[in-house]
Amino acid sequence: MAEASQSHNRAAEAPRNGGWTIAQNWRSYTQDEHDRWSRLVARQEKLLPGRACDAFLEAKETLKLPRHCIPDFSKVSDRLSRLTGWRIAPVAGLIPDDVFFDCLANRRFPAGAFIRSERALDYLSEPDVFHDVFGHVPLLADPVYARFLEAYGKGGQRALSRGQLHNLARLYWYTVEFGLIRSSDGLRIFGAGILSSPGETVFSIEDTSPNRIAFDLFRIMRTKYVISDYQQIYFVIDSFEQLLDQCYQDFGAFYDRLQAARDIEPHELLPDDHVITTGDLRYFRTRH
Repeated sequence: MAEASQSHNRAAEAPRNGGWTIAQNWRSYTQDEHDRWSRLVARQEKLLPGRACDAFLEAKETLKLPRHCIPDFSKVSDRLSRLTGWRIAPVAGLIPDDVFFDCLANRRFPAGAFIRSERALDYLSEPDVFHDVFGHVPLLADPVYARFLEAYGKGGQRALSRGQLHNLARLYWYTVEFGLIRSSDGLRIFGAGILSSPGETVFSIEDTSPNRIAFDLFRIMRTKYVISDYQQIYFVIDSFEQLLDQCYQDFGAFYDRLQAARDIEPHELLPDDHVITTGDLRYFRTRH
């Protein structure tokens, strides 16, 4: 996977802006890398209408994300900043948790400045420019969602100090990465991990395998998740306002209760779950 190494190396060797952020160095991208972005975008744009939430589709157009070349972070940031005050912070790869939370708390979204290799077109374990900018950035143009992510960042330091980051990470996973939202036309996607994956875009909404249950903050913070496969459970919010309200409350009581509560396996349903669809787990039984 030489091209992945070259892309990572260019990002790692880019001039530092101080701390963990780097200069994007947009002119360093090759035509092959721009072409790869174009094909990734085209593939997702065929799948997302009728599956992605309206807020995402509208924000993507508002931000004028280019279809035929990797976005210039500074140009997208200028548009985004005028809407919600957020900017994109280019990084070479994964960053420490405290740095990540500090970025979010200050309305900076850390985005990988490299693009996946041709071999990793369908799946990449480390977030790249397509996952981060195509999947995450558009919803930062939504004022309510943008405030939610800022509040999440501010809550991160407390979770770290209490040794309960794993609980808060589950909230991010099941909302920011793999969240579903109700609409008048049915369930829609808002999680970036789904929006940037062709397979999970269809699976999360249409497959009979996964359980889908209504958002419950305490339940989510107890629920384990699958990292390298489709999710066995999806949580469904009613609105971004609901998400924001939940994150504006004091998590201290939740953390105290969580210390005495057992973890829940991803495939489990509990008697008090508000189940929207009960999965048959067919996909997972076949796989495992």
